[in-house]
Amino acid sequence: MKKNTVKKLITAIGVSALMLASLTGCGSTEEAAAETTEVVEETVAEDAATEVAEAEETVAEETTEETAENTDLSGTITMAGSTSMEKFANALAESFMAKYPGVTVTAEFTGSSAGVESVLAGSVDIGNSSRNLKDEEVANGAVENIVAIDGIAVVTDAANTVTNLTKDQLISIYTGEIKNWSELGGEDLAIVVVGREAGSGTRGAFEEILGIEDACAYANELDSTGAVMAKVASTPGAIGYVSLDVLDDTVIALTLDDVEPSAETIKSGEYFLSRPFVMATNGEIAEQSEAVQALFDYLQSDEGKELVASVGLIVVD
Repeated sequence: MKKNTVKKLITAIGVSALMLASLTGCGSTEEAAAETTEVVEETVAEDAATEVAEAEETVAEETTEETAENTDLSGTITMAGSTSMEKFANALAESFMAKYPGVTVTAEFTGSSAGVESVLAGSVDIGNSSRNLKDEEVANGAVENIVAIDGIAVVTDAANTVTNLTKDQLISIYTGEIKNWSELGGEDLAIVVVGREAGSGTRGAFEEILGIEDACAYANELDSTGAVMAKVASTPGAIGYVSLDVLDDTVIALTLDDVEPSAETIKSGEYFLSRPFVMATNGEIAEQSEAVQALFDYLQSDEGKELVASVGLIVVD
C-alpha cells in the first residue's frame, strides 16, 4: 500500500474514532462502528481506484511513446543468402515489420556464399549464411554476426528401418564406401545419397564437421532445403541432410551415435552436427543504417529471442 493510502486511512480512522466517541456517549455504539467501517472501506476503495487509474495512465503513456518511436523508424532492409535460413528470415521480417511499420524488410534465398558475396558487393544490407564465414570473406570486410544455432538433421525416407548411425558410418555413406542399407542392418536396398549444391552453407558445415570436404559421392545435389526434403521423402533408400527446424513427419530423423537431434542435445554438445546462423554485414553493425541496427537490437531483445526459439532454433547467449 502506498504512503498516501496509509495517510488517508489513518485520517479516516481518526475521524471515525471521533465519531465513535461522540456517538458512544449517546448510546449508539453499534451504529457508530458500522459508520466507521463504511468510512474506512470507502477511503481504501477510492484510493485503490485512483492507483489503478494512475497505473493505467502510465502504461498508456509508455505505450504511446513506444508506438511513436516505432513509427518514427523508417527505411528498408534487404537480405540474401542461405535457403536453410528461409523460415527464420521470413519470420523475422514479418515480426520486425509489425513492430516497425515504417520499415520494409525483404529476403532472397540464394545460398550462403552468394549471400555473403552480395553483402560485400553492397547489393544487400545483410548476407545470411548457415555456416561460419571463411577467412577470405572476413578479410574482405564481412563481419560474422551469429544470431542463432541450428542443428543439421540426417534424414531418410519414412520406410527405412535403419534409425541410428555412428559418425563413421555416416562418413562411409557419404564417401561411397557403404552403398547398401543391408550393410547397416537394414533392407537390401541401394543408398541414394542426397546433398546440397556447392556453395550451400548446410553442405559446407556438414562436410566440414565430418571432415569430408570434396570427398562426397552424391547421387543428387539439390539447390534448396525443401528440395532435399522432397527428394528424400519420395525416394526409397534415400538419405539427406537438412536444417533441424524444417523436420516433419514425411521423413525419419536419424539418431547419430544414439543421440537424437534436438535443441537440448545440441546445447549439451552430445549431438555433433550443428552450425551457426550468421547474418553478415559489410563492416560492424554500428556502421550500418539505423534500421539495420534496430533489427539486430530486436534480435537481442526478449521478443527477438522468443522468435528465434519459436522457429526451432537455439538462442545465442
